[in-house]
Amino acid sequence: MNPSTSSACPEGQSPADDLMDDWLFLSSESAGPQHLDMSREDQEPEDRGKLKSKLVSAWNSVKYGFSMKHKSKFSKSSPVIMLGQSYDLKDQGERERFRRAFGSLLWLTYRRGFPLLPGSSLTTDSGWGCVLRTGQMLLAQGLLLHMMPPGWTWSVNHHAVRDDMDLLVNRATDSAERGPNLKAGPNKRGRKLSLDSCLDRTMEASHRRVVSWFTDHPTAPFGIHKLVEFGKSSGKKAGDWYGPSIAAHILRKAVVASADLPNLVVYVAQDCTIYLEDVKKLCERPPPQSWRSVIILVPVRLGGQELNPSYITCVKKLLTLQCCIGIIGGKPKHSLFFVGFQDDHLLYLDPHYCQPTVDTTKKSFPLESFHCKYPRKLAISRMDPSCTIGFYAKGQKEFESLCTVVYEALSTSAETYPIFIFAEGKSHEEEQGSNTPTSNITYIQRKSERRRVDTSNSMDEFVLL
Repeated sequence: MNPSTSSACPEGQSPADDLMDDWLFLSSESAGPQHLDMSREDQEPEDRGKLKSKLVSAWNSVKYGFSMKHKSKFSKSSPVIMLGQSYDLKDQGERERFRRAFGSLLWLTYRRGFPLLPGSSLTTDSGWGCVLRTGQMLLAQGLLLHMMPPGWTWSVNHHAVRDDMDLLVNRATDSAERGPNLKAGPNKRGRKLSLDSCLDRTMEASHRRVVSWFTDHPTAPFGIHKLVEFGKSSGKKAGDWYGPSIAAHILRKAVVASADLPNLVVYVAQDCTIYLEDVKKLCERPPPQSWRSVIILVPVRLGGQELNPSYITCVKKLLTLQCCIGIIGGKPKHSLFFVGFQDDHLLYLDPHYCQPTVDTTKKSFPLESFHCKYPRKLAISRMDPSCTIGFYAKGQKEFESLCTVVYEALSTSAETYPIFIFAEGKSHEEEQGSNTPTSNITYIQRKSERRRVDTSNSMDEFVLL
């Protein structure tokens, strides 16, 4: 895989649209005599759709390739914070630890060449599916925490080639900084090597299983086909734009429908509020069985048309928590998966690289395209205010701890009204037997006061291509 040929969603009308329309027009004009048989008339729209999809994919790859030439620079004077872990980049060992942790995150991008999406001629999500892909990445991070031991990282030597963490290091100093632990040769590991190898094989099997759940096939529980199917109840179809809030509800439905995760539930906050009784109802099981693990998704809007600077400190504080599994967000017209920050820049994974579909039914299917070696940064001031924040709790004690630390993080906001709140009792939608948003009204609460905010004209739906 060559990540230097990735793609970005162009803002507004893409030059690719004009290019494709011109190409298709010229192709039809130069095609020679027209045979007016019904089969050709039926075939033309499908062929045109397939060709346009291929050109969109190519354009996105070229556009993203241009952006990859501009490397993100990382400072040695400030730590990098990623999903509750801090990395001091002055130290070579810490830099390697960060590279390994970042490279172990699942990177789920545009794909091309997958089976037709029902009701369409689309065999790629290039140009429209990036919010669904960022949603997949957030869910995947929750699943890795759910299924893997604490501190798990991908064992393959995927960081052998230097990524674009642009840190200038003198070779002699670099060698001295490595320390005795990184100098140790294979002979010093002794008999532990075989035990570690067995453990690695077990973890790799789980790793591959998680990846296979997100493959681009109709049978994959969290693949693009299933997510599009569950989006129909929200009035969405393949090729439409999806917002972070709708993506959260689609993920919840996908987990409910999956038979692979009986011990995991997804809760989507309503009205910027996490209702504790609703979470308890989802997670509780008959004694002596333990609580189900829970992924909590909180759709929020952090300002009007632009990010309210008063929320910046709070967003950064949430990303320092180990229970945080990332943010479905982005910059205007461009969805990204935020996983951390350094100073006033957010660290992210970008789904806009269009790659060929991978057949995960093969025993040793390649994993490289599901991991990224290239950490990128975005000025937090450019963050789109519409996003969904994710958290994970393994059990009841972890959930109680989550409530405590998240509440403390929310209190750091300089804004009078918090990003979201915790409340006793049930949500109004739960009482009506529904867990899907029914209006464009969001309620923001301060103490016992509520105010209504009309979001019908908001940028909740990212404009993509």
